[in-house]
Amino acid sequence: MIQGTTSDAGKSTVVAALCRLLARRGVSVAPFKPQNMALNSAVTVDGGEIGRSTALQAEACGIAAHSDMNPVLLKPQSDTGAQVILRGRVAAVLEAGAYQDYKKRAREAVMDAWQALTSRHDLVIVEGAGSPAEINLRAHDIANMGFAEAVDCPVWLVADIDRGGVFAHLVGTLALLSVSEQRRVSGLLINRFRGDIRLLQNGLDWLTQRTRKPVLGVLPYLQGLLLDAEDSLSDVAVPAREGSVRVVVPVLPRISNHTDLDALRLHPQVELILVGPDQPVPPADLIILPGSKSTRADLAWLRAQGWPAVLQRHLRYGGRVLGICGGFQMLGDTIADPEGLEGPPGESPGLGLLRLHTRMVPGKQLRQVQGVFASVAVDENTGVEGYEIHNGVSSGPALARPLLHLQDAASLRPDGALSDDRQIAGTYVHGLFDHPDACTALLRWAGLTDATPVDYRTHRNTQLDRLADMLETHLDPAALTRLCEGRA
Repeated sequence: MIQGTTSDAGKSTVVAALCRLLARRGVSVAPFKPQNMALNSAVTVDGGEIGRSTALQAEACGIAAHSDMNPVLLKPQSDTGAQVILRGRVAAVLEAGAYQDYKKRAREAVMDAWQALTSRHDLVIVEGAGSPAEINLRAHDIANMGFAEAVDCPVWLVADIDRGGVFAHLVGTLALLSVSEQRRVSGLLINRFRGDIRLLQNGLDWLTQRTRKPVLGVLPYLQGLLLDAEDSLSDVAVPAREGSVRVVVPVLPRISNHTDLDALRLHPQVELILVGPDQPVPPADLIILPGSKSTRADLAWLRAQGWPAVLQRHLRYGGRVLGICGGFQMLGDTIADPEGLEGPPGESPGLGLLRLHTRMVPGKQLRQVQGVFASVAVDENTGVEGYEIHNGVSSGPALARPLLHLQDAASLRPDGALSDDRQIAGTYVHGLFDHPDACTALLRWAGLTDATPVDYRTHRNTQLDRLADMLETHLDPAALTRLCEGRA
């Protein structure tokens, strides 16, 4: 099990690197994250929903993502409440205090998934969540040491030296663990190191003497590493390039599946600008309204930030607008949530840019999809692939001109909408930009006539191999041998 001294210490990338490295050596390996809190999710082969980073780790293993790999997924809907997903299915919507009482059921889901996964693979690499030293969360813990103790799993502890205080992070974390938990930590990893390793050696010697734990590796900082994020969204704009198309995205308070934007970050002809609260909105060729976990609340935020006027001005000057999932719903006339699935029950007026109405209904739509663009405006019959994760069902005259035709059994079904003037489009499908042909088609629609195809999936696998190569170079070879033999 890989645990971290802090959030974003590098647990996800270390697990992904280990998974790819072990898979390349012929080990039947799978990732496992007992509990995750994230708004980036993926649809699994068994029709469930798990955290996006765990799905990436499954890809590193060369296997299909399965709901057993992340049995508890918490998707925040407010500062104090979250949707609880157990083994891929929505189980409850709970406030933080109520979830503490719910942990017994969550633990059962974790242990059942663990038994199922370990029965199918020789080795499972587990990822912790946050830090094992969060004193207020240690009771009935299922995310870190509570799980490791329950299944008798050895732990490697990773810390990020780039943010400073790495020795304090490691020593302090160990000091806050129980004696049995301290013994369970069989090695330390220092992540994101820049510089001459010789200047760190006396610190490593001190750390080994102080903790009586071996430092299994000092992993270098990898420049330009771009992989599916667990939840964080960088606010750094992609620099403008000559002949580029400018894409502007509002950073919604509950933005979800913002991995839709990763292929645009990578594209050499795209300038991607993320606009946060109270920031000016620059001129754009394309504005993307992204997915949201609380669509009506995020729509209210857009109004408060003045985005309706921005969109109207943008359209008057010939700009394009694309809504994805929750962003698609916002483009319509109304959004109704009578049962309070995403927040307080009620109905909100939409942006009125597409003639459609959305109603939130129980029973989340979870499926991987493929199909083609339905209109010559966006390269008709160009292939698309992606996934759907949504509660809303939309209806209205705008749907008579769909954006996509998706394969459904032996027939095609329409998805999304394209406005009569072809400036506004919406879809329920996530991941469209990951496919090079679909990405090129959408960028051409946005005004980039000579768009260069970029294959984000190939890039993702190249980055996973890069991680594995780095680990093979900088991880203690004896530790890696023990791991391959199941003796971490």
